[in-house]
Amino acid sequence: MIELLKCLLLLYGGLFAITNPVGAVPVFLGVTHDLSLRKRREIATKTSITVVVTLVVFALIGQWIFRFFGSSVNAFAIAGGILLFRMAMDMLSGKLSSVKISREETEEFDEETVTLEEVAIIPLAIPLLSGPGAITTVMLYMAKSSGVAERFVVVLSIVLIGVTVWFVLCSANRIKEKLGRVEIKVMTRMMGLILTSMAVQMIINGIKGVFGL
Repeated sequence: MIELLKCLLLLYGGLFAITNPVGAVPVFLGVTHDLSLRKRREIATKTSITVVVTLVVFALIGQWIFRFFGSSVNAFAIAGGILLFRMAMDMLSGKLSSVKISREETEEFDEETVTLEEVAIIPLAIPLLSGPGAITTVMLYMAKSSGVAERFVVVLSIVLIGVTVWFVLCSANRIKEKLGRVEIKVMTRMMGLILTSMAVQMIINGIKGVFGL
């Protein structure tokens, strides 16, 4: 039980650092600046549900993806570690990773008129929150799970991240007022530091698995 709790806290903490919902607050406020509080809550709800569904689906079908492309878990761990490391370097600079969403994509959604569903799904849920890094992480954790209890922990951590995303986005105005842009950037850098250690460990584990160390 204690091991499962540790696994839950570890995965939840890792996903929180990768999704970085606090760092996404400025983007959320930017694409919803002319909407009412009720509409913002609707977008936050749709976004959090999309995040959960996306990550759960990839976590469940991850093994079939490995088999289809003939890739091993260890090789995917190395590739995923490199991807996370690139994201972490961007976050250490206090900015959103271009692996998640590029400047061109942000400007596109600032200039165009989009529907409520489009804003909630793209760019907020995908790829800003549930991007390649988060997808890679849940796929690896699910692939390494040896029993039903461990798989349940992976799914539970995803659900908890979805709840966290909903809470943060619903409180976006208050978070921005209390923290400000500078504090949000500082938190993003802290999340980047955590993500760096995760990326390095993921690469090390992948190399150990490949060479049987």
